[in-house]
Amino acid sequence: MQEELIVIKGINDGLLIALSTTEKWQMVTDHLAARIDEKADFFAGANITVQLGTRPVPKYELSSLKALLERRGLTLSRVQSESETTRQSATSLQVATVNIGAREAPAPMPQETAPVNPEETGTYGTLFRRTLRSGRTIHSEGHIVVYGDVNPGAKVIAAGDIIIWGKLRGYVHAGAMGDESAVVCALDMSPSQLRIAGHLVTSPPDKRKKVIPEVAYVRDNQIIVEARD
Repeated sequence: MQEELIVIKGINDGLLIALSTTEKWQMVTDHLAARIDEKADFFAGANITVQLGTRPVPKYELSSLKALLERRGLTLSRVQSESETTRQSATSLQVATVNIGAREAPAPMPQETAPVNPEETGTYGTLFRRTLRSGRTIHSEGHIVVYGDVNPGAKVIAAGDIIIWGKLRGYVHAGAMGDESAVVCALDMSPSQLRIAGHLVTSPPDKRKKVIPEVAYVRDNQIIVEARD
């Protein structure tokens, strides 16, 4: 029933949320609010594209959805719809509308001279990125591999595992959708904050002076950090 009410997936510049076109609007939006509140860290700060299909959504309903998202720190950036009523509602609220059949372009691999997107979102599978500077945020509904460093002020949030092939100095949250079997691995692990599902540490215990690969995982309801020589 839940999957029929809303479907969430990653796109290049945020999250795409498809809402049921047949269930009562209040039921759908209540469920969406509960889903966001339950996994607030995963959704944090994301740009939202809402897919409404053929459902005609009057201005007052779309306005309530926009307010629901804004109260949770989210931005309604686009509306995908086949309904003229819905598109007019979005336009009156100064929200962009797009063709329901339009496809998102694949994210380019980051280059030194390319403009930096401060927030990127991946979908299922594994998202690969290079060194993250302060202010960058990456979300994925799968796993994330960073070839390089995660600098202080950068955030990496994944529903699955997080692998850092470099220095981890920023914020990471693996198993962000509640998966306690997720792990965090880094060649040099000194995060500002490390979370796995609902568990949290601010720095690994017994940090060694020698830089060696380490892995963090949950055991007995706490995060354990072990060396991997």
